[in-house]
Amino acid sequence: MNFLKEVNSFLWGFPLMIMLLGTGIYYTLRLRFIQIFKLKLALSYLFYKKEDEGKSTGDVSCFASLCTALAATIGTGNIVGVATAILTGGPGAMFWMWVVAFFGMATKYAESVLAIKYRRINKNGTIDGGPMYYIQDGLRNKWLAKAFALFGVGVTFLGIGTFCQVNSIAVAASFFGITGASTSLWVTALVAIITVGGVRCIAKVSEKIVPFMTLAYLLCAIGVIVRNVNLLPNALKFICVGAFSPEAILGGGVGVTMMHVIQIGISRGIFCDESGLGSTPIAAAIARTNIPEKQGLISMTGTFFSMLTCSMTGLVLILAHSATDLFIPHPTLEGAPLTAFAFGKGLGCLSLGSYIVNMGIVFFAFTTIIGWNYYGEKCFQYLAGGRWMIVYKMIFLALVAIGPFLKLDAIFTIADIANGLMAIPNLIGLIFLRNVVGDPKVLCMWKS
Repeated sequence: MNFLKEVNSFLWGFPLMIMLLGTGIYYTLRLRFIQIFKLKLALSYLFYKKEDEGKSTGDVSCFASLCTALAATIGTGNIVGVATAILTGGPGAMFWMWVVAFFGMATKYAESVLAIKYRRINKNGTIDGGPMYYIQDGLRNKWLAKAFALFGVGVTFLGIGTFCQVNSIAVAASFFGITGASTSLWVTALVAIITVGGVRCIAKVSEKIVPFMTLAYLLCAIGVIVRNVNLLPNALKFICVGAFSPEAILGGGVGVTMMHVIQIGISRGIFCDESGLGSTPIAAAIARTNIPEKQGLISMTGTFFSMLTCSMTGLVLILAHSATDLFIPHPTLEGAPLTAFAFGKGLGCLSLGSYIVNMGIVFFAFTTIIGWNYYGEKCFQYLAGGRWMIVYKMIFLALVAIGPFLKLDAIFTIADIANGLMAIPNLIGLIFLRNVVGDPKVLCMWKS
């Protein structure tokens, strides 16, 4: 565990954080704060069908593509990951999660535009796309594209795609009296059944579960905030002060520095919204549209919704511990139990909080598993050329099966390491292909 923490600390040091934030800041300025001035237009695309979808190339609708991406994005990171970040970095970590999400919206726009521009149509009519293709065809660097695909498989196997989600499902299921062995069996079986149907089946399941569960979770969190609105100013103070002076609200003896808070906030923010990671473009590439800028805007809303979910979780957690001048979390709880405790305390009923959080985890984590199965499959397909896919599927299912029996702290550290390795090739591609995304000619299209 100490070794993993050292590797994680080195990987998520200044160079990678500068690359992530720098790329987002650059695209924010180049695209004229698109995440502010074009958010309304982006959201409008979700509620009505444009004519181009009926006559465009793609495997699924733009909305289904977004739901597939959100299925992989909104998972345990938004519930358990936020709790872990606040527990280890204090409330100030929430501030840096907001920062990375704001600039990440511009990054995600750029990723998805490139995904549509450089996607490939196979002989059977299906679509392949993502960073490995815009790195290979745009940068003409096949080795860097292979590195991204290799790290993408690594994130799927060892990071977001398996251990974090299944372990959290097992913890949540134990609340309902279901054993880890039973959870392992049922989750593995359901994942196998759904993923056999391919991306269309994954998209259909995601379209049904993701919007409903996200809305239900947000409404519950809003209920906590409304019920404890008198504590909200103190909670916001904890977030802002803790971002720059963590000792002021955590106490001088905890040893948490500002650099540590920034590191925790940025790495956990990437884990939650995946901006710059390179995963979302794989789903964006299959959208039924011939307008890259349109899909870029739609994909950009994924970061908005993901961070909205994280913010609600974070505020609920901080509200539960904001009655004093110091932020002192529960001494024996972490992860999902800590979030459940916060919801229960905020709603005045501990058992209700447990039901909300555990049901949310079960559904969010499950959709993340099937979404990342698709991402990993596409990365593996790029490396192996369609061969050995049965090997990939068997390994993935085996890792899902053992997920309930691993420790939480090691799981999230491994996930952070895998995420960092995957982000580096994608960020290099985004930086060197900036002129493709930032073409001024597309700016006039956004007015329509």
